[in-house]
Amino acid sequence: MSAARFDVIGIGNAIVDIIGRCDESYLATIGTAKGSMRLVGADDIKKIYATMGPATEISGGSAANTIAGVASFGGKPAFIGTIADDEFGKIFTHDIRSIGVTFDVTPFANGAPTSRSLILVTPDGERTMNTFLGISTSLSEFQLNLDLIRNSEILYLEGYLFDESQAKQAFRKALQTAKAAGRKVALTLSDGFCVDRHRDEFIELIRSGIDILFANESEIKSLYQTESFDLAAANASKDAKLAVLTRSAKGSVILSESNSIEIAPEPISELVDTTGAGDLYAAGFLFGYSKGYELPICGRLASLAAAEIISHIGARPEISLAELARQKGLI
Repeated sequence: MSAARFDVIGIGNAIVDIIGRCDESYLATIGTAKGSMRLVGADDIKKIYATMGPATEISGGSAANTIAGVASFGGKPAFIGTIADDEFGKIFTHDIRSIGVTFDVTPFANGAPTSRSLILVTPDGERTMNTFLGISTSLSEFQLNLDLIRNSEILYLEGYLFDESQAKQAFRKALQTAKAAGRKVALTLSDGFCVDRHRDEFIELIRSGIDILFANESEIKSLYQTESFDLAAANASKDAKLAVLTRSAKGSVILSESNSIEIAPEPISELVDTTGAGDLYAAGFLFGYSKGYELPICGRLASLAAAEIISHIGARPEISLAELARQKGLI
């Protein structure tokens, strides 16, 4: 196996995040449940955008956030996602390249617009997402840069993309390409509702080709249809080569069939916004794993990144994660 040119390559929805604050009464006004992620159409996204107030626009999407985190750690990442030839597509491209991520795609000139997610943050730091998927779900295997996949230490797949059949085919093609090149493959389950839609296919994928599984507590319990985290974790440790499970303030656990490692949460002074916490947790873990660090260090890097991201608005680090990790003596 030849040396990889990239540490991690992510495949996921290319979404422009539009992040703003609101109170809980506004969520009721637009008919969305606090803390949820719902898919909305073009008309709804325009109506919410018009009434949500001041906002910050930044390249986003779950896997893209993770890849941005890898870049902040000093890693060399790449990303594959679908954008349109429109203003939001330009915003996404400029933003993700500006932080050191290789993003080499051809925008679609005709078809649906670039995807957007309106992320509403309530005073307690909880985020509620209204997402217009637009063109991002049009990803197909013909858009994959197989050379980039072959030359990346880890391929990271975003569960949200599993909603479209052609995207599923792209996932499997990417997985096969990575495996043939001797690379590792990671999957994030993304969302409990996403798990509900694709439970059987996710389990088959985890058992057959996934090296690292990421999930939070609700997602892993949904996957195994149990209210018991311990039971869900036990099942994950059997099905996945490595399961990395987050539990918010309870920290996280890294599981294999023969090992269990508890990772304490990194202390924070104030919880401001939970947007991207799981994404940045994955960034820290994947960065460490791609560099060959021991699993407890990977977990600590993950917790460090998650703590930084929830201490401010938005899903991108405000300070260098590499510098934070050096201050902690982790790298």
